Amino acid sequence: MSFKIAIIGAGSVGFTKKLFTDLLCVPEFRDIEVALTDISQHNLDMIKAILEKIVEANGFPVKVTADTNRRRALEGAKYIISCVRVGGLEAYADDIRIPLKYGIDQCVGDTICAGGILYGQRNIPVILDFCKDIREVAAPGAKFLNYANPMAMNTWAAIEYGKVDTVGLCHGVQHGAEQIAEILGAKSVSELDYICSGINHQTWFIDLRLNGRKIGKEELVAAFEAHPVFSQQEKLRIDVLKRFGVYSTESNGHLSEYLPWYRKRPEEIARWIDMSDWIHGETGGYLRHSTETRNWFETEFPQFLASAAKPIDPARRSNEHASHILEALETGRVYRGHFNVKNNGVISNLPADAIIESPGFVDRFGINMVSGITLPEACAATCMASINVQRMSVHAAVSGDIDLLKLAVLHDPLVGAVATPEEVWQMVDEMVVAQARWLPQYADAVPAAKERLAKSSVKTRDWAGAARRNVRSIEELRAEKSALKKAV
Repeated sequence: MSFKIAIIGAGSVGFTKKLFTDLLCVPEFRDIEVALTDISQHNLDMIKAILEKIVEANGFPVKVTADTNRRRALEGAKYIISCVRVGGLEAYADDIRIPLKYGIDQCVGDTICAGGILYGQRNIPVILDFCKDIREVAAPGAKFLNYANPMAMNTWAAIEYGKVDTVGLCHGVQHGAEQIAEILGAKSVSELDYICSGINHQTWFIDLRLNGRKIGKEELVAAFEAHPVFSQQEKLRIDVLKRFGVYSTESNGHLSEYLPWYRKRPEEIARWIDMSDWIHGETGGYLRHSTETRNWFETEFPQFLASAAKPIDPARRSNEHASHILEALETGRVYRGHFNVKNNGVISNLPADAIIESPGFVDRFGINMVSGITLPEACAATCMASINVQRMSVHAAVSGDIDLLKLAVLHDPLVGAVATPEEVWQMVDEMVVAQARWLPQYADAVPAAKERLAKSSVKTRDWAGAARRNVRSIEELRAEKSALKKAV
């Protein structure tokens, strides 16, 4: 088979390498073209060199191109994959730093909460530019696979306003399933059958079966509490499991910022999180991790390049959805996964316009969702709170309506539990002014926001958060990696 795949934001070196390697694990895909595009020529040069080394080492006739001109890269593409971070780490730092001044402590801040909403405001205009290019220069009927956060908002905008065939992809469900398989003593995750449904990062294991045997709440709680690691790392998720009766796919740190109950009092945060790794609830944990990862790629590039000169092992293909979806669409080999699409009745007790994450099957006829799912009431209520925020955020991003943006932030569960309306209004003004270069839709609103900030009497504080760690240097990372190798 010969067709073209374009990857936007391909400068995400590690993730692009994983997607590319997965694609080449499909025997029929070894004559494809992969077009890389990014705003950073430096990052493109790095990832192109790595991918070409993989192609050379395996002797495949795959064509790899790299171009900072996005439209050229998208010309004739049948599939387009996006993994962009608009504003980079500079804007992301403001997503964490500014809300902290108003008492809002986020672990990740890329889905909802104050940081995730502003991230969506930066991403959506760019997503709509991608969609325009796809409609105009990609292959007719091209499919857009969005990996970028905020997943629901980006996918919502691409479908409703971009008018492009779009699916959102995430790996939270797979990671949650791996945990459950481990605590139940399964030899592999293949022994576990599950139905997972909800919205991205708030998806719920509503039916679990191990080798055909149904697993109930009490057994799951007992297994998690008996696990020496997860009992400490997933305290918040276990508490939600006890109260809701079902386990959430999302990490302890992510889930903590989508709910109004666990991060609203600084003195309580330590009770629910674990500092062994960023994903368990550390303040600004993903920002620190992303910063360290960027620094690591920059300095360790020769090692990454050398490691690419190895034969591909199809047995080590990852569980990221993209390659499996393309394989099913192109070959007809059926793939079951969990996909982010417009609801349209798939989940009976969520709105039709919402972007849901739920099971589906892929074959030559496309992505076919399993309909007729009803969430437990508590899960649906929690999802609804986020959906309402997402809907307002998408509409604000498209219209440039700063008042609607403020209302979206005000209705965020954690923001509303911590901040007053006056604080929210000032915080949004401050974030829009700080990120104005990435928010063209708010250009007319920025002068008035600056004036309000100059006159404001709302007090803020200089606060690093309840559980902050410093960014580690390359030397510290090397030392830790060496220590881990010795321990093994």
